[in-house]
Amino acid sequence: MMDAGYVALAAPLLHVLAFLILAIVAPLRRLGRPAAYVSILCAAGALAAALNAWRAHAGDQISRIVWTWLPEQGQSLATIGVLADADSTVMLTLVALVSLLVQVYSLGYLSDEPKRALGRYYAYQSLFAFSMMGLVIAPNLLQLFICWELVGLCSYLLIGFWYQKPAAARAALKAFWTTKAGDVGLLIGIVLLYRQAGTFDLTELQVLVANGALPLAGLSIITFCIYLGAVGKSAQFPLHVWLPDAMEGPTPVSALIHAATMVTAGVYLLMRTAWLFALTPDVLLIVAWIGAITALLAAILACIQNDVKRVLAYSTVSQLGYMMTAIGAGFAGAGFFHLLTHGVFKALLFLGAGAMIHAVHSNNLSDMGRLARSMPQTAIVFIIGTLSLAGIPMFGGFLSKEEILGAVWEGGLVGPFIILMLVAFLTAFYMFKAVFLAFFGLAPSHASHAAPSHPHDPPASMSLPLWILALLSMAIGVYFTFTHPEPEFVSPGWLMPSAVGVAVAGIALAWLVYQRRAISADGLARAFSPVYYAAENKFWVDAFFEKVVARGALAFSGAVGWLDRYIVDGVLNVISAWTLTAGDDLRGLQSGKAQDYVYGVAVGVLVLLLWVQFA
Repeated sequence: MMDAGYVALAAPLLHVLAFLILAIVAPLRRLGRPAAYVSILCAAGALAAALNAWRAHAGDQISRIVWTWLPEQGQSLATIGVLADADSTVMLTLVALVSLLVQVYSLGYLSDEPKRALGRYYAYQSLFAFSMMGLVIAPNLLQLFICWELVGLCSYLLIGFWYQKPAAARAALKAFWTTKAGDVGLLIGIVLLYRQAGTFDLTELQVLVANGALPLAGLSIITFCIYLGAVGKSAQFPLHVWLPDAMEGPTPVSALIHAATMVTAGVYLLMRTAWLFALTPDVLLIVAWIGAITALLAAILACIQNDVKRVLAYSTVSQLGYMMTAIGAGFAGAGFFHLLTHGVFKALLFLGAGAMIHAVHSNNLSDMGRLARSMPQTAIVFIIGTLSLAGIPMFGGFLSKEEILGAVWEGGLVGPFIILMLVAFLTAFYMFKAVFLAFFGLAPSHASHAAPSHPHDPPASMSLPLWILALLSMAIGVYFTFTHPEPEFVSPGWLMPSAVGVAVAGIALAWLVYQRRAISADGLARAFSPVYYAAENKFWVDAFFEKVVARGALAFSGAVGWLDRYIVDGVLNVISAWTLTAGDDLRGLQSGKAQDYVYGVAVGVLVLLLWVQFA
């Protein structure tokens, strides 16, 4: 009987098959929609394989299939293969589901793209899905790192898909280099861990930890370096600056990369190595506090955005901070649970925003007044996603948000807990600000905007993924509202009503400010003017990177260039000049006269005789 791990392996292999077909068969790629159909067909097969793998690995079932890689003197330095268990297969299913729905949605959203560009887009999508799935099922840190870098490359290609736009090209480069700053730390951590443990294999490392055989000396440095990789990929402070700018890519790309897959890779990495981080509580404390700070700063920034995609981008950064705080509190399961539910409803929100943008040809909320009348289906699904993100009972994010708050409280992190409660209030506020402005309120600039006067719900290829995600968010919410899984801890009785209460308060404030206009938005901004001013300047983090890091790097590069030109090249140029001069001088000895050569030979013999005589 075939090992169930091979079923999990089939999912990424189908995506890489689609990529190879589109990359090699250029005529097919240039046809556009036929290339899309090939990619979608393979994505559907990958989802079926992932679902079967998830079902086969429910409970404690684990499949580990490895092949020898990098052999040396009869031994293998590393392996490549599959590690399939309950966690990796459910994550595999999430990636497969969102990848398929995004690819179907893209048929309608990118219908006006040139055929060649559409084929290129689906090739990138397939390669990205393969890379992310390879990361999810990696049995060792070396394979994980390779797929990690492939994910970063695909992110660069997809964010910069409209590379003719300077803003998109800059955003792609910013995402690439910012995440690479964290990736350097991850690579250092993996190498140091291999030096200490003698293996890259996750199972072997876990056995060493369980048996107390892993030396603890220097382990905090190792786990902190690994965490740096997660900081870059999962957009944690201060490396969060790339994610909002990445909204320059197509909206389906935002839904795929910045909701359910790439940005969650850092959270997934820490969840997979939670047993290693448990040995370094000092690093976990850093993870928790940076996660809470990230969640708060991003939530504040989301409150002042007028671009609907940037609202969702900062919301993603904030929710990733939520997940990291739970992991830092010592409850990785709670963070992973929120990762899964967040992936569903945040993909729904991004795709819903794409439908709104597709209808009015603008990202700005001020250009989207009263869309509920002309786009009722989009309004319904977007509100479902918003209620899920706000953590309202019966919706997708309700229980996972409560789990995170309970985990942080149980971990004794009172400061981060208070911050996350404030973030819960702000999350409900800024998301319902978007709902009221876009679907119900009439923005002041709406009448003067040149957007189409008759926006409408998207075509079936776009609306079907929206309804699937909306129904799935509802199903998750209803199921977990009435069927509580066995918890890792027992939350205090006041936690749930308090968390729901602050979310309802945020919704009420948004209604008073942006729907009833009972409270002036400008007056509210003036009341919190120091915070508002700091948020308008993005808390000066972007400016720091641009003026200090970027200019410092340029200054350092200039100094290195000067040394190369005037010191290194200068020394070599002097030596070469001396060589040429000496050659010119010695050339005069070659007179071409035989008697001169006889004299030279005689002098040489005389010198040799004298040397033999007196040496």
